[in-house]
Amino acid sequence: MFFSRTSQYAIQALIYLAAQPSGRRVLNREIAQNLGVPSAYLAKILQDLARGNLLVSSRGRAGGFTLRPKAAKSSLLDIVLLTEGSRVDRECLLGLKVCSDETACPLHREWKPVKREILASLSSVTLIQLARAVKSGQYRLADLPLVLSLR
Repeated sequence: MFFSRTSQYAIQALIYLAAQPSGRRVLNREIAQNLGVPSAYLAKILQDLARGNLLVSSRGRAGGFTLRPKAAKSSLLDIVLLTEGSRVDRECLLGLKVCSDETACPLHREWKPVKREILASLSSVTLIQLARAVKSGQYRLADLPLVLSLR
């Protein structure tokens, strides 16, 4: 929709990890299998999230990924800014290189308040809120049968 596949997978993986019992290390392949996403692609995303201080990555027999304690309070906007960069706030809907109030594209004035609303909405929702909603059965995390390991 509005975000890259990378951002979509990052958000899904983070919600999955936030829904796990505290301290449980989860392997990339478990997350990929439960979300129905490519394991190799997800591994790169998870490493980027670890470099962005949202995850702890551990190698070895007891390895895997865990959510950093403060990461659960991260907003969706925090995550999207990490995966997409600041382009989320600045990019033109039509893809023009220069689009601002001074040099507006044909959709700028209509899109600006919508974008502001979307960004505000993303900043008001935290990872832990989404994980709780998924665990309660309010929402599904993937287009798969109910993910049993989240319960």
